[in-house]
Amino acid sequence: MTTRRTRPAPRPPEGTPPRAELARQARAVLADAVRIAHWAAGTPGPGTAAPLAAHALERAATALELSPAQVRAGWDRARLAGLVELHGDTARPGWRLRAWDRDDSAVLRGWVALFDAWSLVHAAPEGIEAGAVAEAVEAVPQVLSLLQLSAGPVTVPALLDLLGQRVAELHEERCEVPLGPGRTAPAAPVGTAADRAATAGPARSADLNALLLDWALEGLAAVGALTLGRGHATLTPLGNWAVWVKLEQICVAAQSPAGNIEQSAADMLLGCARLTPGPARDEYRAWLAARTVGSAVAELLAVARGEDALLRGLAFEALRVVGAPAEPEVRAVLAEPSLRPYALLWLAEYEGNDPDDAQDVLSREEATWLWVDTAAAVADHGETGLLVRHLDSAVQGTVPALLDEVRAVGHPRTVQVLVALAAAHPDPALAKAVRRAAFQVHTGGA
Repeated sequence: MTTRRTRPAPRPPEGTPPRAELARQARAVLADAVRIAHWAAGTPGPGTAAPLAAHALERAATALELSPAQVRAGWDRARLAGLVELHGDTARPGWRLRAWDRDDSAVLRGWVALFDAWSLVHAAPEGIEAGAVAEAVEAVPQVLSLLQLSAGPVTVPALLDLLGQRVAELHEERCEVPLGPGRTAPAAPVGTAADRAATAGPARSADLNALLLDWALEGLAAVGALTLGRGHATLTPLGNWAVWVKLEQICVAAQSPAGNIEQSAADMLLGCARLTPGPARDEYRAWLAARTVGSAVAELLAVARGEDALLRGLAFEALRVVGAPAEPEVRAVLAEPSLRPYALLWLAEYEGNDPDDAQDVLSREEATWLWVDTAAAVADHGETGLLVRHLDSAVQGTVPALLDEVRAVGHPRTVQVLVALAAAHPDPALAKAVRRAAFQVHTGGA
């Protein structure tokens, strides 16, 4: 058992409104998104992707007395906040929409999902290379931290200076050496002003940073995280609370014996492997808080694609903590056989199914593949007794039926799992049958 220090529950900064008031403000920010989500959930075939199909956009605008632009923006927000989910041509209400009027925590989680996705809500300026945009997104947490620590308006020049410093640090971390004496600049490119700013010298880089800062501040204002004045920006109560929560998560990780905040996804998951579910989720949250959502989800899925079955399962546990922002990426891996059972279970729970019933979404073959994968994790990292008890979780009900279907499912670790199970099982007759099955798989026999 891992011993963890306890600390008093942290209190938000003085002046932070109660959660009920924060939830009221979040509901106000997402009011149009909630209306559109209710409309979409009750309308057959509203569209297959964001934005809404043209005919559905017109119907929604008429029914809700909104402009097409408002409907399109509200639809995007509804999806990003987990209020509505698309299943083929049908929109279904997300669990947050069902809990919207009665659960303040669900409302705040939905708004935080939107806050995390601010760069998707407000499109980046045209003509800027993706790398420059990604650097700005990566630098924004430092900008938000300054706004939060200042507890009031911060001038745009101060924010611009911080953004420039953070971008320079990112370049240094990646060993990107700026031009200096004796170095030759590339030929001036032909393209937009933004293109030229992205590849020119220091003055042009400052112009690009200013353009990206304006975009970031407008995007954060669009989701209700800050307000913009003449030459300054100020966090809203919602924005102040959200930044404080993320900073607090980082502090908790740094102070805990299991702190994994600076580790890679694989090392972090291994560090959490022997924690109980509650402490493990705390570690996942802290690790996620120190990264952009997109990079964290990509790193977790990369680990899940590896050979370690234990890390595969833990990666999806961490993705459960991510919630709505991970949904598109999780749905995208359904075509990958090794990840499909995990993704189906993740999506079933995300859509509100009871975890005990989520297994029903798996086909017989998918359940068998998952049984082998879990057995591989136990064989690599667990105790022999756990592997024997794992037999009881098979859907087949009998060992001969399980062995028949395990042989057919084609999992790459089938032989190793069967050999380990045969070595661990106390029943000689059953162990012999399992060894025979392992030999047949190994030799390609029937």
